[in-house]
Amino acid sequence: MSSALTQLGFSVPIVAAPMAGGPSTPALVSAVADAGGLGFVAAGYLSPDALSAQLEQLGGRRFGINIFTPNEADPGIDPAVYAAYREQLLAGGGIDPVLLPETPQRSDDHYAEKVRIALASEAAFVSFTFGYPDPVIIERLQSAGKRVVLGATSREGIDAVRDTGADVLSIQGPRAGGHRATVLGIDGEDADDQDLRELIRYARSRSDQPIFAGGGIADAADVRDILAAGATAAQVGTLFLGATEAGTKPAHLAALHDLRHRATVLTRAFTGRTARAVSNRFTEAFSDQAPTMYPALHFLTAGVRAQAAAQADPEQLHLWAGAGFEGVRVAPAAEIVSSLTRELPATS
Repeated sequence: MSSALTQLGFSVPIVAAPMAGGPSTPALVSAVADAGGLGFVAAGYLSPDALSAQLEQLGGRRFGINIFTPNEADPGIDPAVYAAYREQLLAGGGIDPVLLPETPQRSDDHYAEKVRIALASEAAFVSFTFGYPDPVIIERLQSAGKRVVLGATSREGIDAVRDTGADVLSIQGPRAGGHRATVLGIDGEDADDQDLRELIRYARSRSDQPIFAGGGIADAADVRDILAAGATAAQVGTLFLGATEAGTKPAHLAALHDLRHRATVLTRAFTGRTARAVSNRFTEAFSDQAPTMYPALHFLTAGVRAQAAAQADPEQLHLWAGAGFEGVRVAPAAEIVSSLTRELPATS
């Protein structure tokens, strides 16, 4: 166990990435913590009451909270563009119009309230996705004894995080599943050609911050490579979709097995923000047409995705997955942690 891990308060260099929308459950966070790693409660899309209820289930374990963060650089809502994309969905998707709201929905995901909940919680770590919190918030969290984790997907992002005074840098490579922690206006949406290991080495040359790094981790060899490049811990998402403690939708989990022959693609079709998913009819039909308009498109397609999940239809479901998703298997989280840390040097 490295001294950096000791200082962070966990013994195994595995971080279960926050996966909003259901997969990250209190049971998963607890199981990873009990296995020596660090789990994050995914606050995204939860109501404040639901977030508080999840935190109450963690029983004094060491954990983190991840919060979606408003970013002034994010594109606003253009009603005409929204309406045009809705019409494209109706024309090409065989979708019931009732499932597609005509009026775009705005949301900051209860940001201020979730920050207040995090401040009052027992969380040891608080991470922010899609943007950086105000310096005053960072200082308040640190004064409350919490380590602030900020994400980057590029060299520019790494430098920006260093300058915020955050305690931990989280780096996501281009193979990561779902939405990456790209901060528009800093990382840009085109930071998908920068090798993860090169980013880790760059970060090490710029700062001595602890680094959580991941993106498409498929096995123990990937973990060893990331740690050898200079990461403090490997951040893993997709493989934990198969954890028995996760809340992954059955249709999603089945598709990760049944569609292993398919490639993953980067798409804005479901949410208006680039995310990596297993290719299906929806991504093939609409990836080239979808505007950059998150979270309005997330709410636009929510009914379609809910229906697809209920009907076990993988072709209209957002099958978030990293590039190493073929390694997903159903197993307890502790077994997944053990499989990822096999043969690690004692000093890692």
